[in-house]
Amino acid sequence: MNPEKIYPRTNDYETVYLKNVVKDPSIIVGDFTMYNDFVKDPRLFERNNVLYHYPINQDKLVIGKFCSIACGAKFLFTSANHTQTSLSTYPFPIFFEEWELNVRNITNAWDNKGNIVIGNDVWIGYEAVILSGITIGDGAIIGTRAVVTKDVPPYTIVGGVPAKPIRKRFSDDIISALLKIKWWEWPEERIKRHISDIQSGRIDCL
Repeated sequence: MNPEKIYPRTNDYETVYLKNVVKDPSIIVGDFTMYNDFVKDPRLFERNNVLYHYPINQDKLVIGKFCSIACGAKFLFTSANHTQTSLSTYPFPIFFEEWELNVRNITNAWDNKGNIVIGNDVWIGYEAVILSGITIGDGAIIGTRAVVTKDVPPYTIVGGVPAKPIRKRFSDDIISALLKIKWWEWPEERIKRHISDIQSGRIDCL
């Protein structure tokens, strides 16, 4: 176990521990969260997958521990949202030089939706899209090519365009227990001892 390495599997250069390849301080990733990309270099995640994420907005991408992010998943930030309060969606403030506008008003070109927050133990499927301002709860699953436009509750599976709930992964009692246990916050050695219990669904052993 070494959450500080880049490649967690020997001779597998398509999968990285995301925390160790991201440089932008406004992208915060927890230990053991992994990203797989069989099309592009997974080390370029913040350039290829975190889109329209400009420092002027001061918004953040926060991803918890033990998440699994599939190839091509995208996180679309505020600057992708052309303003709808204007009579036109054309982003005049971006072209402030062309139209002799004040550069300090550049953020008027879009509607600020805020941070994207992904919980712990979340699985984001192939080419899923997460929009700005969205919070995804612990243990959720985002289906392949889903477009997430609303918050996703913990341990809920969503899919489609726009993404809608398909079902809960467990009963309410088990979900409540898992959210109290928070196994992802345990010391690594304790997690290691209980991997078989986690995988076998023996929540009473946790």
